[in-house]
Amino acid sequence: MRGRRIASILLAALLSGCASTPAAPWQSLADAAQWRSVGASTLDARWQASGGELALTTAGGGDIISVAAYDDFELELEWRLPAGGNSGLFYRAVDASPVWARAVEYQLLDDREAEDRVIPSHRTGAVYDLIAPARDVLRPIDEYNETRIVACGPRVEHWLNGVRVAAYDLDSDDWRRRVAASKFADQPEFAKARRGHLAVQDHGNPVHLRKMRIRALDPKCS
Repeated sequence: MRGRRIASILLAALLSGCASTPAAPWQSLADAAQWRSVGASTLDARWQASGGELALTTAGGGDIISVAAYDDFELELEWRLPAGGNSGLFYRAVDASPVWARAVEYQLLDDREAEDRVIPSHRTGAVYDLIAPARDVLRPIDEYNETRIVACGPRVEHWLNGVRVAAYDLDSDDWRRRVAASKFADQPEFAKARRGHLAVQDHGNPVHLRKMRIRALDPKCS
């Protein structure tokens, strides 16, 4: 509880002085009708929504995106993976394949056993291939983890289990240097959209998401 109170205080500090009106009400993202497969009008049957949880039950369902698009937002969810599991959550994504070539990824990973764990900027909570998480606060593999993403104009924060583990500014020289040194250097559309969909990655294993909700932030936050 103390960690969540601290997170709330820090989030308020981020937004204070930026938004003159409160954030919009929370909206649940648990309904299958709110998602579709990338480049399609329907959701692959291997992605199932039940009891407030959205899950990829069998590998091969492909990446999915939200029907709605968002610009400035606060997103919260809980997730879990199997041992050695790998997935990712994208935001401000374009409905085009591959999603990763255009949208920033919040990495979801089993940092204890997954092969990708050897690269710090590929661990859970990372801005994938760009910014390594500042701390290891990942819970045991059989527990759900709490994720929060706050996107306020060019400024974005990644939170994991009540701890801010990464932050960046799309307009900064630091960001441009990081992109130039990453796998995205040859992707001219990478992170250019300031409004787009959420997307969840099929990386070849099941993934379970629950308590997923989002709210829009006042446009003046930027």
